Amino acid sequence: MTRKFFLTTAILSALAFGSAPVLANDVHIDQFGFGNAAGGAQAGIANTIGVFQDGVFNTSVTQQNGVGNLGVTGQSGFNNNADLLQNGHFNEAGVGQFGANHNAILTQDGHGNVAAGVQVGNGCDADVAQAGAGNVAAFVQSCP
Repeated sequence: MTRKFFLTTAILSALAFGSAPVLANDVHIDQFGFGNAAGGAQAGIANTIGVFQDGVFNTSVTQQNGVGNLGVTGQSGFNNNADLLQNGHFNEAGVGQFGANHNAILTQDGHGNVAAGVQVGNGCDADVAQAGAGNVAAFVQSCP
């Protein structure tokens, strides 16, 4: 009995550790320039954060709670700020900011929501909030 117990425990442990990467959260950050900052938090499984920043004093913060959320930020320029907040399952949010002094806040509470963006120029502000399931939002701005 003890031998079977230890053998079963060993097999279950091996399976659990072997499948961990499939359920793991991922973070990918590439930064070029000076004074850029990226951070965030993940709770749940199979969430992904991607950040690309090229320029000076750009900031990106992504928080994810749930399963299978994707949050992507790409910023090029000076003094841009992006905050992505995702609660739920299989939400996708992305923002690309080019230029200077942009602020973007994308908030998703629910399941299967999609939020996108692009801001070009100087001083654009975007605040997108989604609650529920299956919502889709897209914005493009060209501020002076």
